[in-house]
Amino acid sequence: MSAITLLVDDAGWRKARGLAAHVKRAAQAARTAARLKGGITVLLSGDARLKSLNHDFRGKNKPTNVLSFPARGEDGYHGDIVIAYGVAAREAKASGKTLADHASHLVVHGVLHLAGYDHERPRDAKIMEPLEVKILKKLGIADPYKASA
Repeated sequence: MSAITLLVDDAGWRKARGLAAHVKRAAQAARTAARLKGGITVLLSGDARLKSLNHDFRGKNKPTNVLSFPARGEDGYHGDIVIAYGVAAREAKASGKTLADHASHLVVHGVLHLAGYDHERPRDAKIMEPLEVKILKKLGIADPYKASA
């Protein structure tokens, strides 16, 4: 399997025209940059589902913007990424970004997690975040870590 599968189970995501194409393009760009050859599934979901998953898998009883679930032992399949509509939409609005750009950043971030990148420790973040910025730049998306004026 070498495809990027995009699933949508929250109607909010369908409001943004062209968003699916942006998300798939971002996933493919991140997959290429991380040298992943196998399949990835991206689920555009809602806050309730992310809250439940965040609780079940991370012990945090609140929604989050993106979660990644690396595949365990599935040959040729890298895993799943789930993004919350409400959280992502609020973050995009608060930072003055389009939902498509912010969702693209979240999917790039998620794909890099599937590839084994992390940002929990500062030295790991110094590797992962510049790679995110490089991928996003190729997509025409501004540096999400740069403070906007």
